[in-house]
Amino acid sequence: MGRNIRKSSAPRLARAWNGPTVLSYGFRPFFLLGPVLAVLAIANWLLLLAGSGAEPRAIAPLDWHIHEMLFGYTSAAIAGFLLTAVPNWTGRLPVTGWPLMWLALVWIAGRLAMLAPTGSWLGPVVEAAFLPLLAAFLAREVIKGRNWRNLKVLGPILLLAGANIWFHVEARSGDADMAIRLGFGAILLLIMLIGGRVTPSFTRNWLARQEPGRMPQPFNRFDALAMAVSALALLGWVVAPEQPTVALPLALAGALQALRQSRWAGLRCLRNPLLLVLHVFYGFIALGLMLMAAAVWWQDQAATSAALHLWGIGAIGGMTVAVSARATLGHTGRELRSDAALNIVFSLIALTALARALAAFLPQAGWLITLAGSLWIAAFALFAFHAGPWLLRPRVPKAR
Repeated sequence: MGRNIRKSSAPRLARAWNGPTVLSYGFRPFFLLGPVLAVLAIANWLLLLAGSGAEPRAIAPLDWHIHEMLFGYTSAAIAGFLLTAVPNWTGRLPVTGWPLMWLALVWIAGRLAMLAPTGSWLGPVVEAAFLPLLAAFLAREVIKGRNWRNLKVLGPILLLAGANIWFHVEARSGDADMAIRLGFGAILLLIMLIGGRVTPSFTRNWLARQEPGRMPQPFNRFDALAMAVSALALLGWVVAPEQPTVALPLALAGALQALRQSRWAGLRCLRNPLLLVLHVFYGFIALGLMLMAAAVWWQDQAATSAALHLWGIGAIGGMTVAVSARATLGHTGRELRSDAALNIVFSLIALTALARALAAFLPQAGWLITLAGSLWIAAFALFAFHAGPWLLRPRVPKAR
């Protein structure tokens, strides 16, 4: 994650764990559970739209759909990445075995609680426990490893945890819109922070082995400015989405994020799909910011929906899968190279984002929503079947 991440020998270390391989590293259970939820939740959502499916009793079906994608799927992807990255940053051993199993079980219990047939507060308490528990795990590792610079990643995690708790309070009073906006804002900031570091860093590492040419710019004051403006713009959108004055900072944030990304030499990665998709999916952040600016200015609900789906599917769904694929390949001893199956997964997610955004502007074309949902299900089912064996089996030994 750029110059602020300390190199360590953590990947060469392992705790004494003789149980199932899936509990030997944080990325293994969560990079499998996330895609499984992505398939099941969207399949159920399509069924709900058709008049059947498992309907939540305590909250509105639309709120359930948004929650499970925003707070359910994404929290699994975040957990898988950070539980794997933090040992690299701190030099400490990864969380494995029974603690990792209990953390995964808390996440699974949360998914079941969201469909509980009762309005009891026990379900929300169980569901909301995962993100604070994850933050506690990460804080312990960062603090014990004295890796103070990376304490900042806890900010978006705690913000997302707060948004999730707020969601449960709001959803039971009839309107969870602000909590949902806060959730989007927290996740987008986390992607800007981490994705904005790893994308140019991975790009530089690969380009250094290619023919001489343009290299990504390192993180500097311009990146910090783009982050700060984006954070303020998203805060304004969270608090006052109907105020036209919010449109200008959103548009400025979109332009700054686009300029930031243009400094990463993404066009030189055309021969490396696994790297290229990081640039492509990060681009959905700027696209969504600009479209949201237009939506706020003209108070256009269709544009708002389109922008949210560009963020949710393209930026969040795309970046999490791209990072998951790369981390899974690297940490299971495989070559960092995208194969045909992964290329199809990436393409399907990009098509899903575009199809669902278009559907927002064509409310009579309900088939576009079905198409987008089907593409999403195909993408994550393929990822789960393709990468699942890698996650469940031991690391491939290095060739001698």
